[in-house]
Amino acid sequence: MFGIIRPCAHRLTAGLRTEWTAHLCGLCLALRGEHGQAARLLTHYDALLVSVLVDAQTGPVAGRRRTAGPCPLRGMRTAPVARGEGARLAAAVSLVLAAAKVRDHVADGDGPLARPLPARAARRLATGWARAGARSGGAVGFDTAVLVDAVDRQTAIEAAVRPGSSLLPVTEPTETATAAAFAHTAHLAGRPANAVPLAEVGRLFGRLAHLLDAVEDLPADTAAGAFNPIAATGRDLAEARRLCDDAVRGIALALRDVRFADDRLAHVLLVHESRRAVERTFGTVCAHTPPGDLPPGRHVAPPPARQRGLIAGCAVWTGLLCSCRLCCASSYTDPWTGEEREGLCHRYADCCDCGDCGCTHCCESGCSCCGCGKGDGCCDCCGCDC
Repeated sequence: MFGIIRPCAHRLTAGLRTEWTAHLCGLCLALRGEHGQAARLLTHYDALLVSVLVDAQTGPVAGRRRTAGPCPLRGMRTAPVARGEGARLAAAVSLVLAAAKVRDHVADGDGPLARPLPARAARRLATGWARAGARSGGAVGFDTAVLVDAVDRQTAIEAAVRPGSSLLPVTEPTETATAAAFAHTAHLAGRPANAVPLAEVGRLFGRLAHLLDAVEDLPADTAAGAFNPIAATGRDLAEARRLCDDAVRGIALALRDVRFADDRLAHVLLVHESRRAVERTFGTVCAHTPPGDLPPGRHVAPPPARQRGLIAGCAVWTGLLCSCRLCCASSYTDPWTGEEREGLCHRYADCCDCGDCGCTHCCESGCSCCGCGKGDGCCDCCGCDC
């Protein structure tokens, strides 16, 4: 699972937690239903935002939920899950994003992908995912060509970067692709007037995701000699942080121009969780943050066990998945690095007791949309710009 939006269950009310799970599981099952079991590995947290946005604009619609069977990631419980055009659009975006990620690794020659044979296999896999995403997108009237074009332009833009260049031209393809996906939710929801402000929300969210990814990858990219926009432009982390903070503020402002039927979950994810993603990446983290989520320079790993290669690591990872240890165990050993990792159920369902967490914002502890039930107007009196 990939993406910057990873809310702790304790930061959501019971109702919003159920909705979050419904969209997450709906995306996972849409990938399985249209592209097979293996496609579920491409579940992308940020892509499910488009499913959330569709529902936020339409409100409850008959047939938009179904009851799914037991799943290890839900503690072997059944649950209502999202279905319909929003989930299918999220699946299309997930596939194209996964294809872009693989192509990026191939272009950078990461690990075994520096060899011709694995690189060729990875490119073929990415091409298949991109085609599958195009089919899913076409089924809901979304042309994924804008996403593919953005990926194709990225390499040329990166090649033109010089020290002293702005970071923004590098993030433009991601901004354009995300803006198109977010804007299409307005058409799926039957609210075309929302397309313009949602495109702005998507543009800024794309910028934020690209920059946070660059910050997280900076140490590894520097060590490997791979392209990183921050290193290539010579900009410092303070500049990247400023752009990220501006993007979060811009998202909050643009959301005010969108007509929603129920914006609670969309607001929490796009405003509050985006802000937390910035804090997590740049080092302002909650004391309960799992080790795997610590930003660059803040992760102190135990002495790793013997590191495995790609094939051996994949084999061990498959065993962990099939035995449910990957999700249900309190911890497991990373198949590749030997580091201790926290099981997904524990990591995302029980990651912190937010009553003792020092990373909450005043607005988030005093707003009905964020869980306190004190009234929608309380955000106006706490100095928060959400």
